[in-house]
Amino acid sequence: MTRVYYKEAVGAFLVFDVSRPPTFEAILKWKHDLDTKVCLPDGSPIPCLLLANKCDMPKEGAANSADTLDKFCEENGFCGWYYTSAKDNVNVDESAKYLVAKILQRQKTLALEESTNKDILTLDYSSHGDSTRRRCNC
Repeated sequence: MTRVYYKEAVGAFLVFDVSRPPTFEAILKWKHDLDTKVCLPDGSPIPCLLLANKCDMPKEGAANSADTLDKFCEENGFCGWYYTSAKDNVNVDESAKYLVAKILQRQKTLALEESTNKDILTLDYSSHGDSTRRRCNC
């Protein structure tokens, strides 16, 4: 069912509750699910931002350490992370702007690669049948 929700996505937030460590432990399951069901046209994963929500509450587990979250994001393909609070409106706009910037940066890179590749001609002789035949028809 998640494939329907991910269809044509170009970026994603994965959110965990800083006061409930099991929600952080489930992040890798969600990231794997996302990465296996949606990708950009070049096959790369969509930009994904980790949100450590409820930062207005006491932090438990991995949420206590910015260094741990930095390392986690680097090792697991997140484009970054933010402490957020939906209740107090902490870093909600900032995190959304960051993800949109990453999406636009990736789209620009893909467009440049595509325009560059239009100038490349690839010759493929696999449909010629007899491999002993000369490659040139001159």
